[in-house]
Amino acid sequence: MPNNTNDTIMVAKNDVTEDKGRFSTPKNKKGYPYDYLVFIGRFQPFHLGHKSVVDEALKLAENVIMLIGSANLPSSIRNSFSVEARSQMILGAFDKKDAKRIHCVGLDDALYNDTKWLQYVQQCVKSVTGDLNANIGLIGHSKDSSSYYLSLFPNWQSVAVPNFHELSATPIREGFLLGADPLTDTVPQSTTDVMKAFKKTEAFKRLHEEAGFIDKYKKQWEASPYPPTFMTVDAVVIQSGHILLVERRGMPGQGLWALPGGFIDPKETLFDACIRELREETRLKVPEAVLRGSRHSQHTFDDPYRSARGRTITQAFYFVLKNDPKGLPSVKGGDDAKKAFWLPLAELRADKLFEDHYAIICKMVGL
Repeated sequence: MPNNTNDTIMVAKNDVTEDKGRFSTPKNKKGYPYDYLVFIGRFQPFHLGHKSVVDEALKLAENVIMLIGSANLPSSIRNSFSVEARSQMILGAFDKKDAKRIHCVGLDDALYNDTKWLQYVQQCVKSVTGDLNANIGLIGHSKDSSSYYLSLFPNWQSVAVPNFHELSATPIREGFLLGADPLTDTVPQSTTDVMKAFKKTEAFKRLHEEAGFIDKYKKQWEASPYPPTFMTVDAVVIQSGHILLVERRGMPGQGLWALPGGFIDPKETLFDACIRELREETRLKVPEAVLRGSRHSQHTFDDPYRSARGRTITQAFYFVLKNDPKGLPSVKGGDDAKKAFWLPLAELRADKLFEDHYAIICKMVGL
């Protein structure tokens, strides 16, 4: 899903409104107004606010499709739980009879590309319904960011669930990663069970360390009169069907693949910063004049949630190097990069790339 959706769902039990047409919807053979209601979210983790939406959906639809967003991304403090873990949280919160009516499907993000994301949603729904012309509706809250995606599907009626009890997954997840136990008044028992099991793993240990790093990082700016906005640059370098990547040396995202880049210095242009960071992190054996002449395009990436460190806007520069019969230029990791390497574009993996770098590559290169 577009990664700019937050984790807040506000619910009104037994108080549901809908776009015009709900009450004219004929009931199916089992007496439900809908064959399928679709609920799109990240569920990091699944909490009682989410459950209240599903409870309402089960009253209105024979089947409920849970599209679990941010699938196939590397584990991070924003995306801590796998699709499998979130499915366990969801299905375990209902009795067996209702759980059989709930279909959990992982939904990939397509950040900066709404058309591709719409395609992903349609494919996921069709994998359950077999037919996009079935009696399908969308359920969500009408006054938060979910309004945006509800409006993207005019062929599906929408069930808007207004405010009753506000819950956000973000503080639940962040507190848990810093060591707190899940609060039983915010999440169902199934979520508590999954979180407690996860707490015993090496994956949790790594995220706990990273969460502590981010917490200390943000505390440096507590005295600021307003939340800071950071500016970074990233280099997308392509030659002969390969892309130049680095492996991150430190936190956050230690060990993940990333685009060469970093924060700008106070007295340099964005393009100069990109050239500097590219050369520092990869030691790319290409003359600077050739690099500057190889710039193809540039684009700003400003999703509010793209970085766990805080509001961080990046300017990406796309370089296309000429094919060379001698092969790819030599590279070597330096500065913040443990190593630098050329990767065939066919081997790009969203679950190996830091933050939104996979989406940046897809947008810039046209994948």
